[in-house]
Amino acid sequence: MSPANGSGPAAPVPVSTGGSRLVCVSNRLPFVLARMADGEWNVQPGSGGLVNALLPVLRNRGGLWVGWTGAIGEDIGELEGALARLTKDAGYRLKPVQLTAEERDKFYYGFSNEVIWPLFHDLQTNCNFDPEFWRVYAQVNRKFSAVLAESTKPGDFIWVHDYHLMEVARELRNMGTQCRFGFFLHIPFPSLDIFLKLPWRFEILRGLLEFDLIGFQTLRDRRNFLQCARTLIKGISVQGKGQVVSMRIEGSGREGAGATAASREIRVGAFPISIDFKGFADRAASSAVSKLAHYFRENLRGRQMILGIDRLDYTKGVPNKLVAFRNALNRYPELHQRITLIQQVVPSREDIPEYHNLRLEIEHLVSEINGEFTQSGWVPIHYLFRSLQPTEVLAYYRAADIALVTPLKDGMNLVAKEYCGARVEDDGVLILSEFAGAAAQLQRGAVIVNPHDVEGVADSIYKAFCMSADERRARMRRLRRAVRETDIFWWVDSYLRAAIEKDLSHFPLAEDYLPDTQPALTH
Repeated sequence: MSPANGSGPAAPVPVSTGGSRLVCVSNRLPFVLARMADGEWNVQPGSGGLVNALLPVLRNRGGLWVGWTGAIGEDIGELEGALARLTKDAGYRLKPVQLTAEERDKFYYGFSNEVIWPLFHDLQTNCNFDPEFWRVYAQVNRKFSAVLAESTKPGDFIWVHDYHLMEVARELRNMGTQCRFGFFLHIPFPSLDIFLKLPWRFEILRGLLEFDLIGFQTLRDRRNFLQCARTLIKGISVQGKGQVVSMRIEGSGREGAGATAASREIRVGAFPISIDFKGFADRAASSAVSKLAHYFRENLRGRQMILGIDRLDYTKGVPNKLVAFRNALNRYPELHQRITLIQQVVPSREDIPEYHNLRLEIEHLVSEINGEFTQSGWVPIHYLFRSLQPTEVLAYYRAADIALVTPLKDGMNLVAKEYCGARVEDDGVLILSEFAGAAAQLQRGAVIVNPHDVEGVADSIYKAFCMSADERRARMRRLRRAVRETDIFWWVDSYLRAAIEKDLSHFPLAEDYLPDTQPALTH
């Protein structure tokens, strides 16, 4: 069984939560459990910025993480025993929530990923508004809340993460839980005209308004939420213009929530998530990564490498990217044999027909483009449909002259920040979609594009190819500074401070990192 205390350099410990215990809640626990053939549990650490940021906090000051194990039909006592052994000396506890197969299918695959995921990414035509999905979503949120009610004590700070659990605070208040509740949405929040298409828009809004602090990735997401709340819920007023604002709800805002009708204050802020910049840069500079990056570059025989790393998902815009790359090869023949696109697609939900069809579309485009442009000794696209080892990912980041990050819509997109973190030689060009949350912070160094503008993206590829070494360095230094100064530990710290600070003037709008405008599209 894998240790729960992790390894590597110690992370900075953020501000405390005012002496209260921190309770993290997410759809999945930070460890993946699977039953092996001999009946024992195989436990692997989870990945991602959230896990890397919050586990050091819990290890340092104690706390609890509540979530689903990923297992179906297993004995809850066995699961709890395995998790207790895992965290015996870790300084924190893990508490499992057990789901049935029906709950997994209708809560996770259904409402979360066939309703909220496409709708919040402005793809409402992909939604399946099955009323049964909503019923089970509410049921699972009650199940999470019941586990929390049993496992928490008055004064705890409960931090709920992401769109799977937007009803938890309301359920906990109905249960009489005396805690403070925070919520952070990792995906975008849609504009009013999109949100109105949700049949359960009032239920979702009222559920979110039961939290004491609501966090979003960008100011645009926060503005969308505030507009929806003020339009659909009576008695709401907003004060402040900084990173965190105060929303006051009069009695009517709590009607139907099973709570008292007294007015109350909610804080709403923008907290762009990030990466462990120092840890990422240190690993990227290691000898193993450097040797592998050198090997990748040598194989390209002096050609410039464009890198795309995307999960198999229709929000990532991989077909659009491939069409733009073909346009660049058609319109700029001087790119032939001088540039290569390495496109990795990480497998995801292939058992869902829509994702299977997306994979077929991507592979058809790759085949078409390579068939049209391949010459002796040069294949324009190298396509990888698999997960890469961490060392491989870092080596590709180090080797790539250009990163092509062009989602149709993304809450943040940490690939863009990881590319910057890995560029330890302060070079490279980031081409970034204006619809990625990261564009708000990285627009001063990245080449910003509209992923729907095929010729515009193609022009930006050519611009990046021709860019001078001095301009590349100047841009990348700005990018690395932005990521370094607002890393994952800054994110945790700023969120927890917003939960406990009495004076919101401590959260001014930092123009360098939270610009109040969308990126200006330039080529």
